[in-house]
Amino acid sequence: MSTLVLPKETTQVLRELTGEVQPDAALTLVLRDAFAYRLEQIQQQLIAFEAKYGMTFSEYKTGWESDEREEDYSWEAERDYLEWEALITRKQRLESTYHQFV
Repeated sequence: MSTLVLPKETTQVLRELTGEVQPDAALTLVLRDAFAYRLEQIQQQLIAFEAKYGMTFSEYKTGWESDEREEDYSWEAERDYLEWEALITRKQRLESTYHQFV
């Protein structure tokens, strides 16, 4: 296990933010909140893509790979595909890291 030395000001901010006296407990709470916040942001973006295209990414990817839809060749569709895929990858990585963390 590594040791992290926090500046006095940071320790005080953590204490004020969380109400925890122990810096390690306070930092854990802050990290959990950060994970939850970021995962919620990603989920909202994923929901927006699903609403825009009326399907899950898996369904969209299947159609994309089949070359059946001409609209998939637009700049917007390609950008959305790449961003959607990146969001899913980011979400999976964050969830994996979070589960290792807790």
